[in-house]
Amino acid sequence: MNLRAIILTVVLAVVPLYARNKTDVMVMKNGDRMTCEVKGLERGVLYVDFDYIDGTASVNWSKVARLESNQLFHVKTEDGSVYTGTLSTPETGAGRPVQIHVVETPEQEIVIEPSRIVRMTPASKKFWQRFNGGINLGVIYSKGNQSTQFSLGSSTEYVRERWNAHATYDSNLSSSTGANVSTRNYLDLGARRLLPRNNWFYSGLADFLQSTEQGIGLQSTFGGGIGRYLTNTDHASVAVYAGVAWQTTSYRQANLPPTEQNVTAALFWTQAKLFKFSKTDFEVTGTLLPALSDPGRLRFNTDASYYIKIVSNLKWNVSFYGNWDNRPPPGFSSSDYGTSSGITWSFGLK
Repeated sequence: MNLRAIILTVVLAVVPLYARNKTDVMVMKNGDRMTCEVKGLERGVLYVDFDYIDGTASVNWSKVARLESNQLFHVKTEDGSVYTGTLSTPETGAGRPVQIHVVETPEQEIVIEPSRIVRMTPASKKFWQRFNGGINLGVIYSKGNQSTQFSLGSSTEYVRERWNAHATYDSNLSSSTGANVSTRNYLDLGARRLLPRNNWFYSGLADFLQSTEQGIGLQSTFGGGIGRYLTNTDHASVAVYAGVAWQTTSYRQANLPPTEQNVTAALFWTQAKLFKFSKTDFEVTGTLLPALSDPGRLRFNTDASYYIKIVSNLKWNVSFYGNWDNRPPPGFSSSDYGTSSGITWSFGLK
């Protein structure tokens, strides 16, 4: 498999969202009343469009007093419940808490406190409107040792009412005078579906790794398990799951015979995301694979990224990646890790 070619299937062409009439109403806690188009809510940020402003505006969800929309939305709450309906906020007397009414049918209306809502996405039937994601690029050059580093990455998430699927691709290349070119390519595919029990889900993954530092021509991992959101608010999200995985690794390195290994392993996965209103994001993911078919062998992978908003959909990012194997084949490196920095352009509710 040529992982460089896979990027063509991961970096998706982004089609502008189809516009609809801007007839939604947003009232702020300071009394400002605006007519707009509500695009969605994520990470404590309400995204809206105005006829008189170019681009999508980011609004602090905690500052919104009322919201009215006849558009259908999928509304997800802290406890993992998901509702679909139009939005309304009835007038309340002084001192009474604000409530969002999700009208699923004329006979059924769900009342939710705004602070409990962690995500709202339009219940659109248009394929391209269901994607969130970003593309990042970084370059570092040093004249002293003629060193050049490139990093390229992309991620996209397909969002539905009770499930989502994602694809992430990262590529790193480093070259300098007197040293071999070092490359790392990583593709992560996964899907997650909520279970009837709130905040529990089942998930599956397929990972593909190539690393010249570790002599890995291709490492393929397939696995899945059951997990739970430990925290799921508009400021933080922490999820864990456990299951089993199968991993096959093809080792290729000059002056060493090629080696192929197949391992069955337990799978422990965790992901933490921290948000600060439309300014900074921090994400870290870790995967631990204790081998069942080779007792005592451990593999661990991690990725972490920190984003700072520059303007609109542009962010500056710093990323870290790492792979460790406590029992690689003789003559092969047990680890590969590095950092990168660059610019990220995001689309959708990101």
